[in-house]
Amino acid sequence: MNRRQTVPPQQKYTAKDFEREYPDEDSCLEAIKEWRWPEGKTLCVVCGVERKHYRVSGRTAYACRACGNHIYPLAGTIFHKSTTSLRTWFLVMRLMASTRVGVSAKQVQRDTGVTYKTAWRMMKQIRLLMSDSVKLLGPVEIDDALFGGSDENKHSHLRGKAKTPVLGIVERGGRVIARVLPDTTKESILPVVGEVLHPRTMIYSDESKAIAQVRWMGQSHKHSTVNHSKGYVDGWAHTNTIDGFWSLVKRGIHGVYYQVGPEYLQSYLNEYAFRYSRRKVMRPMFRQLAERTTMQVCPSAREAKLALRS
Repeated sequence: MNRRQTVPPQQKYTAKDFEREYPDEDSCLEAIKEWRWPEGKTLCVVCGVERKHYRVSGRTAYACRACGNHIYPLAGTIFHKSTTSLRTWFLVMRLMASTRVGVSAKQVQRDTGVTYKTAWRMMKQIRLLMSDSVKLLGPVEIDDALFGGSDENKHSHLRGKAKTPVLGIVERGGRVIARVLPDTTKESILPVVGEVLHPRTMIYSDESKAIAQVRWMGQSHKHSTVNHSKGYVDGWAHTNTIDGFWSLVKRGIHGVYYQVGPEYLQSYLNEYAFRYSRRKVMRPMFRQLAERTTMQVCPSAREAKLALRS
């Protein structure tokens, strides 16, 4: 048996698993409630104490057992005021989590029966959940890349426009961070490096003059470079890991999305980075994404009341 072609049991999450775990709307709502308020216990803004809340029949709400005040698990989340069924949302999340190079809005339209506009908006909202703010552990590789394609492949009104620079920082065998930059100068690169790396990190890169400035950031980073005009590996110094990530992203965008505008590029990079960073985590990727649906992406009345109390 080829072990590279075998998915570990802890990472498996098949279509049958999805159908069994989320057969209807109620099961999806109950899952969101449990992720947000385990066992339905949370602060009642009317009683002022933590109480258990029970499902209100026919509504996406849970009521306090004492005063009957309603709480809404979907309020403030990506599902807020959405008329699309929760099960369709969950299905789209599974599609986006189970693919390696991405899934298009047209494919989602065909698989779920929603309109293209709805599919595109759902995917845009789900990508909000895929953004990571983490500190990477060394050794890491740093490299920049340009997105935008060559002028000969563009329409006349798009030719001559600059490509979009992106900075990538990846742990060897681990997580990755990709950020859209205004340019590739040290003024743009060093703040990102300072944000995502711990002090005294071992950094490998090519001979970029801007990245070389990490030595003088005052964080005692160690830096080793490889000269690509002479070879791609020099001892421990190489950028093959981050180059592999760029290849995955560019082939995915070219093959699935064809083109991505600069204003949306960061969200697509977040999607690819989310999957790449969790490729070795021994949990189904869909569950890791679904548990993030409790993230507040827009203001809700309950959260405003809690903010006034604090």
